[in-house]
Amino acid sequence: MDTRFSSAIHILIMIAGSAQPLTSETIANSVGSNPSYIRKVTGLLKKKGILDSRQGIHGFSLLVPPEALSLCSIYQAINESDEVHVFDLHQNPNDACVVGRHIRPVLAETFRGIEEKAERQLRQTTLADCMDKMRIRIGEEQ
Repeated sequence: MDTRFSSAIHILIMIAGSAQPLTSETIANSVGSNPSYIRKVTGLLKKKGILDSRQGIHGFSLLVPPEALSLCSIYQAINESDEVHVFDLHQNPNDACVVGRHIRPVLAETFRGIEEKAERQLRQTTLADCMDKMRIRIGEEQ
């Protein structure tokens, strides 16, 4: 399963919570990845106007306030799609089999309903919500 979405949220929480611009090296250390992967993810976020980086200045800055940035917007930026798409269907079911002949439309309808619910939840949840939950967990740790 692709982890770009969770990595993007991790990246954005770090950037939003930092008083100074963070480099891809610093972020990669926290994400447990490498700087080139971070630059790939931040490039997608920059393309959608969520992040900014400037030539000659190391680091990234958030262009959208955390309370105005829905998880759905982040998901769409990372996946370069306007729809939330979580499930894929297997490609070659056997039409000679009664199950194989009907499985794709049945699952497509079922999966789309689940994805619509997920999309609604992602639209209702913001980066600020995730940051608040993070603060609570950090407070419980102390």
